Amino acid sequence: MYRIFVESHFTAAHRLRGYEGQCGRLHGHTWKVRVEVESRQVDAIGISMDFKELKSLVDAPLEKLDHYHINEIPPFDAENPTAENLSRFIYREVKNRLPGGVSVASVTVWESEKYGVSYSEP
Repeated sequence: MYRIFVESHFTAAHRLRGYEGQCGRLHGHTWKVRVEVESRQVDAIGISMDFKELKSLVDAPLEKLDHYHINEIPPFDAENPTAENLSRFIYREVKNRLPGGVSVASVTVWESEKYGVSYSEP
């Protein structure tokens, strides 16, 4: 099994509804994102998934969030834009764009240098 990953980031504002504390107020982050995919095979030249292609697939959902107030972007207009929910959103967006033979292993979203969440599905 090959695990291929790319890292990217996006900057946006959000607030956590129902949170008692500073995060309940509008604030911003530069989120770091790592997407890992898996493949059992390589092509004729030995590549399981081109890094540039994966980066493009990861950038698509990030562009929906970058430099926006995330609480105004579906599905986060209805659910809290927590790191947990953001990682699941990015996971599913990338999953829907992947070519056959490649699957998402995990998505990790860092809210800061020291705090982050990884999401995967069985």
